[in-house]
Amino acid sequence: MSTYYPNIAELGVTMRKSSYSNQGADCVETAGLAGEVVVADSKNPTGPGHRHQPQAWAAFARAVGTGTLTPVTA
Repeated sequence: MSTYYPNIAELGVTMRKSSYSNQGADCVETAGLAGEVVVADSKNPTGPGHRHQPQAWAAFARAVGTGTLTPVTA
């Protein structure tokens, strides 16, 4: 489950850019908060963002990294 935050600046967290991101503007940033992972787009430092359980975020990142992410179709 994910919690949506329209303004992550209100959470008071320091976001960090992935070391795997290029130095351009297309990066994902994360921060830890109360046992969860906050995820946001680096192009918009105030949000929006989402909070995820660490296990869910780790599974997603692993699937992206290994190329095993399964597309969802509507």
